[in-house]
Amino acid sequence: MAELDLLRFIAALAVVAFHYLIAYASVWGERPAELFPAVAPVAGLGILGVELFFVISGFVILMSVWGRGLGAFARSRFVRLYPAYWLSLGAVAALYGLTGITALDPKLSPGQYLVNATMFQRLFKVVDASGVYWSLWAELRFYLLMAILVIIGVTYGRVLVFAGVWLAVSVGAQYLDHPVLNEIVMPDYAPYFVAGMSLYLIHKHGSAWLPWLYVAGAWAASITPALDRVQRRIDAVGFKNMPVTDASVIVTITLIYAVMALVAIGVLRIRASGTLTALGGTTYPLYLFHGVAAAALIPPLTGVLPPWATAVVTTLAAILLSYLVYSFAERPIQRLLKPRRRTQTPTAPVVQVEKASVP
Repeated sequence: MAELDLLRFIAALAVVAFHYLIAYASVWGERPAELFPAVAPVAGLGILGVELFFVISGFVILMSVWGRGLGAFARSRFVRLYPAYWLSLGAVAALYGLTGITALDPKLSPGQYLVNATMFQRLFKVVDASGVYWSLWAELRFYLLMAILVIIGVTYGRVLVFAGVWLAVSVGAQYLDHPVLNEIVMPDYAPYFVAGMSLYLIHKHGSAWLPWLYVAGAWAASITPALDRVQRRIDAVGFKNMPVTDASVIVTITLIYAVMALVAIGVLRIRASGTLTALGGTTYPLYLFHGVAAAALIPPLTGVLPPWATAVVTTLAAILLSYLVYSFAERPIQRLLKPRRRTQTPTAPVVQVEKASVP
């Protein structure tokens, strides 16, 4: 689905804009919002690009598990997530271990980098080697929950039960605020995954009132966590450095749901092309590597280029680096790790011989 490739790339660019133009103060040496005041209110909303990723993930993962077993699902997720992740982790370790760069340095020991290699570092209370890794922990927990559904068997009715129970429990968890329950059901992010799954049911089986009810309920349940996440950022740096209003957050979340709904019902359709496929493939490396590109390029460029030129050059360099990682590292590794299909030996056609009737 080319439209999902494009939306994934837009989500990644939104995250890049948020980090480059709002968040990466240590990279610029000052608050980026002061350098880019005209676009800061829009760039600040890029923090919600991850929420778009989560809705897309709910849609795509349900599509990918339909009719597949647990082993195939686990292999596909491992091959999709880990190769690029390990490459980015190696790049982070090399950047701070072999150079004098200090911006965005997580200051990890070799053992902590090894724990990061599992992608389960948050389970062991180890700091993420890169700030963007936090969302991968949410994705992993979503995959574990989906594995339960795969074991039970993926059918239309079972997906409806699974999504409905998860959404209801997540809403309850928002009020209970129990740390263990929150870790399992992810009340802040479950609505996005549930919405994506429900929209895929609509895409695959047509409109019905219950999936649309889930989408509406997920939208309502996601507003408060989104507002809270943005507010935490405002509390940390001040509104001047994160000039995002509550109204703009609500509008952005609503647009995310609306665009994905248009995809689900087939209104938003884009013809597939090699360019869109490449953009879709570049998305995950761009998400993982743009921090490395910023730490390496922005400090030296600020002395010779104006801020806008520095941001543009760094963004283009991050996209190019990500495409090279996708083309010459991630795809070859994925092909190497994917199980090879067995070739069947052609056999002679079976000829059915009818016996002559005996008089």
